[in-house]
Amino acid sequence: MKSTVLKSILMASSLLASVMTASAEECAKAPVTVGFLPKLDTDPYFQVAQTGAEEAAGEIGGKAIKQAPSQATAEAQIDFINNLVSQKVGVIAISANDANAVAPALRRAEKQGVKVVSYDSDVSTAARTVFLNQAAGDSLAEMMLESMGQLINYEGDFAILSSTPTATNQNAWIDFMKKKMADDKKYAKMKLVQVAYGQESEQVNQQQALGLAQAFPNLKGIIIPAGIGLPAAARAMDQAGLLGKIKLTGLAPATLIKKYIQNGSVQDIWWNVKDLGYLTYYAAQAVASCKVTGKEGETFKAGRLGDYKIGAKGEVLLGPAKIVTPANVEEFKF
Repeated sequence: MKSTVLKSILMASSLLASVMTASAEECAKAPVTVGFLPKLDTDPYFQVAQTGAEEAAGEIGGKAIKQAPSQATAEAQIDFINNLVSQKVGVIAISANDANAVAPALRRAEKQGVKVVSYDSDVSTAARTVFLNQAAGDSLAEMMLESMGQLINYEGDFAILSSTPTATNQNAWIDFMKKKMADDKKYAKMKLVQVAYGQESEQVNQQQALGLAQAFPNLKGIIIPAGIGLPAAARAMDQAGLLGKIKLTGLAPATLIKKYIQNGSVQDIWWNVKDLGYLTYYAAQAVASCKVTGKEGETFKAGRLGDYKIGAKGEVLLGPAKIVTPANVEEFKF
């Protein structure tokens, strides 16, 4: 009797596993709903990216929805992953607050038939099919460091004001900058005095920027690789009469800091944010239909952006960024 019951349980478990696997591998026959899960709901960066996703949805069908937490934590994102699964979206497109912490929830989503792509900030490669990157990470890091060098004549103390201690992309950029400074004599006279964190909050970024200026009287500049942080810090430093004495660079919507770029106290590294959302939506639909499996060398079409190729570890690059200066600031509409 016990043996018969045990066999039944094992058969049921095997059947369930095969159903889940089949579900995860099912290829969509028509465009699906893509659930975009950015780091933070109020960040204008992700709101603009979403307009690109919606443009793409209007071209090829399906739907682009956006749901995101009010706090930039992995725990908050996990709740939203589960919510999107319950809504039966075809694909989750996530910009991760923590690459590893959200991975188990994403793998559970995949077992329930929801495919996963990441954009802007990657997750563990085992938890998604492709990563839509705004630009090569090393190139962004090098451009930020080069921009800081230009602003302070490659000499003196500077700090980095990042977003959160677990932010995947920012941590990779910071590691690259440290290595570049150690290896390249061009930066021999530049000294990184501290890495601080703005916690994806305007107020915290303002406080941290002013705190760095107070803590380091000889501070010449701050690199701020976060879209919320750079405009917030620029306003605070301007109001305190410190902007110009302390130069800023990093990543942010160029239009939000245009006047500071024009007066030469701030530089910016930027790209077409709307296009990142547009590209992510096309890639998500290609993944949903199994036209893309994440294998290096695969290609897919992305509407007005043309053809894209999957690179190593499933990475797709939107294209090169630029250092935004007074000479080219008018090129950037966001």
